[in-house]
Amino acid sequence: MSRLGAAVTVLTTDGVAGRHGMTASAVCSVTDTPPTLLVCVNTRNRSHDLFVQNGVLCVNVLGPRHRDLSGQFAGQCDGDRFAQGGWTTRATGAPVLDDAVAAFDCRIINREVIGTHSVFFCQVEDIALTEGDASGLMWFGRQFHHLPQIAV
Repeated sequence: MSRLGAAVTVLTTDGVAGRHGMTASAVCSVTDTPPTLLVCVNTRNRSHDLFVQNGVLCVNVLGPRHRDLSGQFAGQCDGDRFAQGGWTTRATGAPVLDDAVAAFDCRIINREVIGTHSVFFCQVEDIALTEGDASGLMWFGRQFHHLPQIAV
């Protein structure tokens, strides 16, 4: 699986189960009508049940400037993962990273368990796009890779 490159994201949630987030790369588009993403989370991950209970999540797409933030949300951090970066909320109440390349604020509309993972189908309620540098951060071969924004 390490040879299947993917965008680096931070998934965030807030609601009855509390505020939480995790780094993830198993995210992709399903359809644009209605706008829907799928997100895969290991059922043993401590974030999993919080996503289920809250029923909302935001897919914050990261750029190269967010490498440290990615690590903060990937580790077994006992501190406030949200201490780094600027955070706000939009339609669902899930935390949205102010300078994310893109942020997809979603409501979880369906979940399928496949092996060790839940596949969340997430209907996009709101989208925020960054102004300025929209360079991407990719995870491939167990390393970060910078995807520069190409001028058109």
